[in-house]
Amino acid sequence: TEQNRLIVTNGDQTDTVCSFLKEGKTFREALETRAFEPDRPNFTPRISGMLTFGKGDFSYEMSILKSIDDVGSDCARYFFSYPSKAGLGHFLHTYVTDGSPIPTFQGEPERIVIPDEIDAFTSDLWENLDSQNKISLYVRYVDLESGRYEERLVNKNA
Repeated sequence: TEQNRLIVTNGDQTDTVCSFLKEGKTFREALETRAFEPDRPNFTPRISGMLTFGKGDFSYEMSILKSIDDVGSDCARYFFSYPSKAGLGHFLHTYVTDGSPIPTFQGEPERIVIPDEIDAFTSDLWENLDSQNKISLYVRYVDLESGRYEERLVNKNA
C-alpha cells in the first residue's frame, strides 16, 4: 500500500510503481519503463492493478504489458481505468489457454460480478482459472467506511 492506494502485480514491477508514486509520478509512467518477462518462448505478460481510495469510494487502474510478437521484439502496453461500482469488477489474467508458447490474454479486462461473500468469490475465480496455468490467487475485500479488510490467498502448490 502506498498512501491511499493498493498495488497488486504479478512481478517485481510493484517496486517500480511504488517508487514512481513516491516521486509524484503515475501508475502509467511507472509501467511505461517496464516490459514483459524475458522468459522465451512465453514472454509472460506483466499484469498490474492499483486501487486509489477516496472518501467512501475508489477507482482502479489495470495494465498488461506483453510482447508485441512471438519473438519478443518489443512491448505492447495496455492501460485500463475504471470507477467503482458495487458488485462489478474487471478480470485480467496472464494467459488464455495452454499452448506452446502459451497464448497471452487478449482484449479488454473481462467484466465480472463480485458477490458480497469473499469465499464464494475466491472459489469461483479459482475454479474458473485454467488448471494447467493457475499458480496463485489473491482476493481482498475492503470495507470503505472502516478500512478493515478480509483477504484470501490460494496457492496451487500449498
